Amino acid sequence: MTSALHRKQAGAIALALLAWAGGSALAQGKPAATAPAAPGQPAITQPAPPAGTTRELTLTQLGVDYAINLRGISGTVGIPFSVRADELVTSAALKLNYAYSPALIPELSHIKVSVNDVLVTTLPVVRGEAGKPQSAEIPIDRRLITDFNRINIELVGHYTRECEDPVHSSLWATVDASSTLRLNVVPLKVAADLGTLPQPFFDRRDVRRASIPFVFGNAAGTPTLEAAGIVSSWFGGLAGYRGTVFPVSNGELPAAHAVVFATPETTIDGLSLPPIQGPTLSVVDHPRDATHKLLLVLGRNPAELRTAAAALAVNSRVFTGGTATVSNFQEPPARRPYDSPRWLANDRPVRLGELAPVADFSVAGYAPDVVKVNLQPAPDLFTWRSRGYPLDLRFNYTPRVRADQSTLNLSLNESFVASLPLRAANPAGEHWWNQFLLPLLTDGTVSQSKSLSLSPLLVGSRSQLRMHYYFEPQASDCKPLLDNVRGNIDPASTIDVSRLPHYIAMPELAAYANSGFPFSRLADLADTVVVLPDQPETSDVETYLALLGHLGNATGYPALRLTLGRAANVSQWAQKDLLVLGSLQSQPLFTQWADRMPLKRTPEAKQFHLGSWIDDTLDLITGTRQREDLPATTRMTVAEDGTDAVLAGFESPLQKERSVVAVVATAASQPALLNALMSPSLVRDIQGSTAFVRGTQVSSLLAGGTYYVGRLPPVMWLQWTLSRSPLLLAAAVVALAFIGAVAAYLSLQLRARRRLR
Repeated sequence: MTSALHRKQAGAIALALLAWAGGSALAQGKPAATAPAAPGQPAITQPAPPAGTTRELTLTQLGVDYAINLRGISGTVGIPFSVRADELVTSAALKLNYAYSPALIPELSHIKVSVNDVLVTTLPVVRGEAGKPQSAEIPIDRRLITDFNRINIELVGHYTRECEDPVHSSLWATVDASSTLRLNVVPLKVAADLGTLPQPFFDRRDVRRASIPFVFGNAAGTPTLEAAGIVSSWFGGLAGYRGTVFPVSNGELPAAHAVVFATPETTIDGLSLPPIQGPTLSVVDHPRDATHKLLLVLGRNPAELRTAAAALAVNSRVFTGGTATVSNFQEPPARRPYDSPRWLANDRPVRLGELAPVADFSVAGYAPDVVKVNLQPAPDLFTWRSRGYPLDLRFNYTPRVRADQSTLNLSLNESFVASLPLRAANPAGEHWWNQFLLPLLTDGTVSQSKSLSLSPLLVGSRSQLRMHYYFEPQASDCKPLLDNVRGNIDPASTIDVSRLPHYIAMPELAAYANSGFPFSRLADLADTVVVLPDQPETSDVETYLALLGHLGNATGYPALRLTLGRAANVSQWAQKDLLVLGSLQSQPLFTQWADRMPLKRTPEAKQFHLGSWIDDTLDLITGTRQREDLPATTRMTVAEDGTDAVLAGFESPLQKERSVVAVVATAASQPALLNALMSPSLVRDIQGSTAFVRGTQVSSLLAGGTYYVGRLPPVMWLQWTLSRSPLLLAAAVVALAFIGAVAAYLSLQLRARRRLR
């Protein structure tokens, strides 16, 4: 019996090896292997693996959003890419579009391409093709590809056979941004385990826009949608720059990883719900495809469903196994204003080490990487007449042998800020009494500090501080270049916005599009109410979930205290900010508040009319803000087929200094609207009080009444009020002169009476 068991095991191993060989052969374009047949049995042909999906990723999608220039005798660039945990790469190729200097010597020069430090190919330098755009298709062995990978492209260049300058201007090669990485992948079955969350529903290795289907019963009620909003905001915070959309299906499962919200009464075709003993989270195989997984968010009633969703968003890392029942869950304390995890703290100086990985603050070599720190201040910081955001910068570097042009260059996004010279170790010679000698740290570097002010005009809602070390090479002909220079930005360097008050002119859709303001003022959205149509369509629910994901990305915190309501009950939420969704036909508030909205639809023509000459006159008198970059009076025709989406901001008709953001969209216009909010090239065009989204075009306008949110110190408020209204300032001067004249007249009259006595 034991021998028979061993023979069965050996046969199973042999079949497994043959299946693997067949899959490998198919991956390389060869026919599948055929297992030898047992006597009297027909031959067994191994099934072909799935055809797979081909993905083509640009360099921008891979995180290289700058021009690649390779310089010097050994210039290198690294291109990172990653593979989802639930996918297996069967083949890969890099399409490299490049060019190189005509001065390179073909026998001594070439371009090396390696993957994870393993050489893949060497591209020769052909003299007749030098200086011209070229293209090369480079296959990559799939065995080299892991979860996280790096493609290195290195120029090995020489322009002379004699002594040469290692940084000569003729030593260059470029890699065009049109280069792409092509991956062919097949699904890979992963474990149904809560411990892997948020995988496979969201995988941080995937640089594409995340699409996470949500599944409800036949009709999802308000409590269920509130629970779904918590989960969508959590996924949105995880997805970050990628953006997230949430396709919705009712009563049926999509052919993909999906999140299911259910109570015991919920019916979904093909899915048998496990027994529900309370707030429950579970990961199970998709009934029709085991390579896909379902995340079940369960509860015996809507309250337990919301508890399960909140526990998932707050404590997802503590769950393990296939199923977990949530017990004794307590929501975190209510958030304080402006304490969103992604924003700069407004009550203390913030260390740069809190904003980026400390490992990224150290660089090396004469062509070092740029140290990047993302800055996201609150959008309503009042910077009028201020010097900007104080930056206390500390940095270390290898001291220069002699004084030269080496600098630490600072920029905000693409705008130059400052250039800080890197001093020499002994600028006055080798005399022992040199008072300018720089003290060295234990690692051989010197430390410097500099206090700067970052201009408010350069720091937006989402900005990036870039710090680049430039070390002037000391090499020349016949002199080697020793690559022994180092630089480091001290993570203890600080930026401080705590002294700036919060005050902003509204409406301002740029604050909403980039930072979720005013809703994100409280990170848990405790002051936010989302108003859906009375009979929301599937596209309305998808818009709601995507906008909650957008707010989660802005704050980095789930919407634990969000309120979802309907138009009939809106009066009870007068003390909150309102996010109103729907079409002009389905959302009654758009009709009730038509006089307050910055857009009006005339009955005789399908047009929106914004502003008038009266508004311009009032601006001059009252000092309402004016922007020359946005039009204030215009007529815009809106397509009758519903393909146009509109974002409109205005003061709440229910309470002063509260805001309403109206999202006017239909099923046809919703994809373009969400794409505009998630695309950096389009979101920057969403400004003012009204934004029209037509396909890939965004037109913004500033019209309607202006109101202010926040508070200023009394003296600053008076200065600000007078500065923005010339007529008011003139009236104040006349009033003060009149008061002074009256005071002088009364004083002289009193003195005259005393003298007459």
